[in-house]
Amino acid sequence: MAVAAEAERVVEVRRYRFTVDEFARMGEAGIFTEDDRVELIDGEILEMTPIGPLHAWIVDRLNELIMGCLAGRVHVRIQNPVRLDNHTEPQPDLVVARRSRAYAERHPEADDILLVIEVADSSLRYDRLEKVPRYGRAGIPETWLVDIEARTVTICTGPGAAGYARQQVRRRGGKLAATSVPELEFPVDEVFGE
Repeated sequence: MAVAAEAERVVEVRRYRFTVDEFARMGEAGIFTEDDRVELIDGEILEMTPIGPLHAWIVDRLNELIMGCLAGRVHVRIQNPVRLDNHTEPQPDLVVARRSRAYAERHPEADDILLVIEVADSSLRYDRLEKVPRYGRAGIPETWLVDIEARTVTICTGPGAAGYARQQVRRRGGKLAATSVPELEFPVDEVFGE
């Protein structure tokens, strides 16, 4: 009898999901500083893992390689927000987006983005299982996941409701070629400086 009475008193607890606009206002209000490494994923504010020297070097290296192929034709954004929907605004390591003056007023959205690159060491599981599928569901045509430890790059294409339909792993000695940006092509070894 006590269990039945207790069940009647149970109220379902719901989580509050922040919107991208609320998240931005928190930053404007000083709740987060530029040094805080946080991103909004499905309405939750998540702390990002710290960036180590090798991770930072690979991001810089990728930026150099991309700019060498595409300078002046695209925007390359490093660790800046992209808006996937009303509750999700991650900060990928690199984004290759269509050129637009609109980014002075808003962050790029999925339709603006040609390629997302995530560089992963300690964040590999989270990036692979959480972030990469979100990019696919948002309709971003291609995402590369750079695995620092394995020295591989997984190319994800075929975006859809379940994430990406195709994943191809490129290893040392192989070539990277973006299907979404045909002019973007270089050896895997170049990513790792080998």
